[in-house]
Amino acid sequence: MKYGIIGYSGRMGEAIEKLFSQAGHELVYQKDENGEKEIEKPELIIDFSLKEAFPETVKVIKEKEIPLVIGTTGLDEADFKQLNQLAEKVAVIQSFNFSIGINILSELVSKVDNYIDQDWDIEISETHHRFKKDKPSGTAIMLSDLIDRDIDMHSKRLGSEFGEHEVYFASTGEVLTLKHRAYSREAFTKGVLLSAEKILDLNPGLYSFKDILTN
Repeated sequence: MKYGIIGYSGRMGEAIEKLFSQAGHELVYQKDENGEKEIEKPELIIDFSLKEAFPETVKVIKEKEIPLVIGTTGLDEADFKQLNQLAEKVAVIQSFNFSIGINILSELVSKVDNYIDQDWDIEISETHHRFKKDKPSGTAIMLSDLIDRDIDMHSKRLGSEFGEHEVYFASTGEVLTLKHRAYSREAFTKGVLLSAEKILDLNPGLYSFKDILTN
C-alpha cells in the first residue's frame, strides 16, 4: 500500500510511519508545516495534523480523489460538513481515538448509561501529555456525547502521559469508575493501520472506527 501522511513531522505521524513501514507499506507523500513532498500519488491519505491544517487536508483529498483516514481532534460542525461532502466521492474514516480499548470503553459507557437514572452523578476526567493543545480531548467529548445530559469534564496536561480517560458514575451509595489508559502510541497506530488496510475496499461514505471494528 502506498500512502501519504498529513502532519508527518508530529508525534503521531512519526509513530504511524514506523508501524506502517514494519507492515511493508510505503510512504510516498508527506505534508506538514515544513512543506510538501510527493514521490508518487498515494492510494490514501492519513491525517493526524492540527485543526488549523484541516482546510489543506480537504484541498488535498479533493485534488487527488483518494480515501482519507483522519484522527485530527478539535473538529467542529463545519468541519464535519466538509467531511460529509468529501465522503460523497471517497471513503472517509474519522475518529477522535483509534484505540480498540477506547472503543470498548465507549460501549461500556453507553451500557451503564442505560441502567442509571438522573439521580446519578456523571463526570469525565482525562489526562494527556503537556504538548496536547485541545482541552478537553476529542476522546472525552466523544465519551460525553454518549450520555444524554451535560457532563462536567476535567482535563490535565502532564509530562509525557499518552492518554488516560476515566468516567465516573455515582449515586449516594456507590461509585462505578470506567477507565482506559494508553501506555504507548501503538495503542492508536494499530487502529490506524487496520483502518488504512480496510479503507481501500470501502465504498464512498463517512465511517467511524467502530464501523471498521464491527464489520
